[in-house]
Amino acid sequence: MTVTTLGAQVVGAGVPITDLPAYGSAVVAQGLGTNGLQGWIRDNIVPLILLGIAVIMLWIGGRGDNAGVARRGVGLLVGLVALGIAVSGQGPAVGQFLAQLITG
Repeated sequence: MTVTTLGAQVVGAGVPITDLPAYGSAVVAQGLGTNGLQGWIRDNIVPLILLGIAVIMLWIGGRGDNAGVARRGVGLLVGLVALGIAVSGQGPAVGQFLAQLITG
């Protein structure tokens, strides 16, 4: 059921908003945002990706390609630092710190 409101009436049904079921008013009162999705990705998808990367690195190491593991490990470390900066929201502070290292 799609509910579109115009003033105090539900368009097409002629039912006042106050007569809607409790769950309908809760949905209307709830703001839309992406915080829930971002948190879910951070809490579920990122650890799953890291677990997959760890399994792949163990598989490569088991074949005896230690140089490949080291090369991929450094790339992984750089990627994790970038991910940590992006997730924490500290990008501007890190950029300012790095700029101060160069400019003095």
